Amino acid sequence: MVTAIRGGKVYTITDGILENGIVLIEDGKIKAVGTDLEIPEGAKVIDATDKIVMPGLIDSHSHLSLFGDPNLPATMDGNEVTHFNTAQLRGSDALNPQDPAIPVVVSAGVTTVYTGPGSANIIGGTGFAMKLRGKTADEMIIPGTEGMKFALGENPKRVYGQMKKTFPGTRMGNAAAFRESMVAGQNYLNKIARAEEEGKPLPDRDLKLEAIGRVLKGELKARIHAHRADDILTAIRLAEEFNLKYIIEHCTEGYMIADVLAEKKVEATVGPLLMGHSKHELWNVSLATPGILAKAGVKVAIQADTSADTKYLPIHVGIAMREGLSEEDAFRGVTIVAAEILGIDHLVGSLEVGKDADIAIFDGHPFSNMTHCDLVLIDGEVIFERK
Repeated sequence: MVTAIRGGKVYTITDGILENGIVLIEDGKIKAVGTDLEIPEGAKVIDATDKIVMPGLIDSHSHLSLFGDPNLPATMDGNEVTHFNTAQLRGSDALNPQDPAIPVVVSAGVTTVYTGPGSANIIGGTGFAMKLRGKTADEMIIPGTEGMKFALGENPKRVYGQMKKTFPGTRMGNAAAFRESMVAGQNYLNKIARAEEEGKPLPDRDLKLEAIGRVLKGELKARIHAHRADDILTAIRLAEEFNLKYIIEHCTEGYMIADVLAEKKVEATVGPLLMGHSKHELWNVSLATPGILAKAGVKVAIQADTSADTKYLPIHVGIAMREGLSEEDAFRGVTIVAAEILGIDHLVGSLEVGKDADIAIFDGHPFSNMTHCDLVLIDGEVIFERK
């Protein structure tokens, strides 16, 4: 059956804005986008007159469902604070498709998020991108989107140096722990290569080193949590030392080194913007960071970095716009750029023929705090409708 969304102001993201546009959907995919399309007889018609139609929002960094809601110890499954390197952990093993936060987030127009472990450890385990629909992890997780969580700065220092009185307890220790883990992974890969070359038995499987090996081979991006400018630069230095594909998460003081980040062609997921000065490394947070980085040429996505409060992602974007982020970069930062960073731009992030019909309809500007999300479709199915 064909579904037609008609009459709205359609933000395609990659091919301009269409007044009184029409989007045709069939079998969960976008079949056509235009202003002069014939709506097939018998099609389900969604009237979007005086509304904005756009791709579903994408949060490029969250902890949805791993730090569950309500926020209680029983639902906190995002940090395994037993060792600074827990690369063997898989965030998918903590995903709860029945998390009550998920429909709350969808009601804000968010259709896809990247979620994963927290930042207590230097290496925290793998995260993934997922659609916010389905009853099982397999239904939700988008294949091939795993990334490995790394963290620098205060969090691992506090957890291990201050709370556990062990290594690492300084920024030097953080970097050393990162290097030691990477070298252990290199040694493991070398052992496997030698055994294969010499026709000898392979070494016993080591899940932690296998996971690090995937990062070293470029199969997984290193998603490196870094707030302070010096930590961001350390992250880049370490990534280059081991030839890693990487993303800088948070990038709070990135505005101080925007030219360096642009020169290095850094990909950054910036935010959350709605946060206080709860740590020293957040003291210099600036609401203008997304705009400054985007103007410098850095690839910027905007993140909410939370679970249920991912519903405020549009407000984060609106604040960034108020502080200088262009409207075009604002829309792109939670659609196509976020999709590119996650490696899913062939599926989502724009209203193009052949892409998944993940669509949000708003009764005003999506990034205004006065706006409601009226309707959300994921894979062409209505997942949320405001009553």
